[in-house]
This record gives sequence, C-alpha cells and structure tokens, in this order.
Amino acid sequence: MIVSTTSHIAGHRITQTLGLVRGNTIRARHLGRDIKAIGRQIVGGEIAEYTKLLAEAREQALDRMVAEATELGANAIVGTRFATSMVVTGGAELLAFGTAVVVEPEAAHDGGG
Repeated sequence: MIVSTTSHIAGHRITQTLGLVRGNTIRARHLGRDIKAIGRQIVGGEIAEYTKLLAEAREQALDRMVAEATELGANAIVGTRFATSMVVTGGAELLAFGTAVVVEPEAAHDGGG
C-alpha cells in the first residue's frame, strides 16, 4: 500500500477513486508517564514518554486507515492527513484520513519515436 500526503504519486496514475478512508485511536495519559513528564517540564527537554505514546497512536491510526482502504480494494491512499482532538481530560483522539485510490504505474517512456 502506498500512502502519500500529496494528491498524486510520482510515476503512477490514479485509475479509480474509492473514497474517504480513516483510522483513529483514542489514547489516555498514564500516571507513571505523567510523573516523568512533570520532571521533564521542570528540567526541560523532550518528554520522551509522550513522544512514544503519540508515535504509537499515529502508527495505529495509519494501520487502521490502511486496513479500511484494503477492504475497499485500494492499493494507495492519497491526501493523507492527521488530526487530533481532546475527548476527555487526559485523553485525545488521533485521526488519520485520506482518499483510497487504485493506481497503476505509468508506462515507461522509452525515448523512441
């Protein structure tokens, strides 16, 4: 599956548009991570616990979006975007969405006449 943030994929042409696909996950902070994060806020630096949490959430949302596109018969997703929203105190949704399409490689130009 090719996943692209652009509306096209270099070297391919879209032969069919199958529609919107999405994947989401809702994650809550963890008390242990929060305690470590407070320490990081005091001394400064990256809050690695939250970085890891968000990276896992992004991957899960992407995996779910790809699964939905696969069910539709797509071999690519274009226009991929991410959105987040707070759903409860300490919990947020991460949403991945895009357009499921069928693409095929463009014919290679042989340079001949």
